[in-house]
Amino acid sequence: MTLKNKTHVYFMPGMCANSLIFERIKLNKNFIPHYLSWIPPLKNESLSKYVVRLSETIKHKDAILIGVSFGGVIVQELSKILKIKKVIIISSVKSNKELSNSMKFAKKTKSYKLLPLTWLNDFESLLAFVLGPKIKRKVNLYRKYLSVRDENYLKWAIKEMVNWNQTTPLNNVIHIHGTYDSMFPVLNIKNYIPVERGDHTMILKRADWLNDYFHKNLN
Repeated sequence: MTLKNKTHVYFMPGMCANSLIFERIKLNKNFIPHYLSWIPPLKNESLSKYVVRLSETIKHKDAILIGVSFGGVIVQELSKILKIKKVIIISSVKSNKELSNSMKFAKKTKSYKLLPLTWLNDFESLLAFVLGPKIKRKVNLYRKYLSVRDENYLKWAIKEMVNWNQTTPLNNVIHIHGTYDSMFPVLNIKNYIPVERGDHTMILKRADWLNDYFHKNLN
């Protein structure tokens, strides 16, 4: 297959994460991977305006977008304004109805505004918040993956995640989700491809499963 005929795949990491979370994902030679990065949000910037700016870093039409967690929300928003071949979300949600009950409560009460972001400098607390409390015992292992720790970014990301206004899933979004995901429990998730015993960090811990799926189904 010539370079011209290959499909471009753009990966979007989760909240606070960098593209290293995809280091264990290996696509076959028919695909060219690209890794998106978080850009600093502007003051009072909406999610829709943010993705317009982010879309400028996507240089190919008919690409495949793959997003993890909040990155899954981002790629769905990108698909609304770009000509996209396929959208795949991992450990994420397709609508605000699939958010955890605690996030729905935070939206209703606006309690997300009261989060003590001073723990940005306490990596254990940040790790537990982004990836789940059970992950704290592996602090050093995950330190390299969570490098986006600007306070303004995190305030914005939490607000946009909790207040995401998508009420109906987009058509043809492929949703891969771990049955042990504590951030987005499967109790609230509909129409997904289950990864048995996969948790919110399965992009790292279940990379073999994901690679096998991509090799068989990515086209």
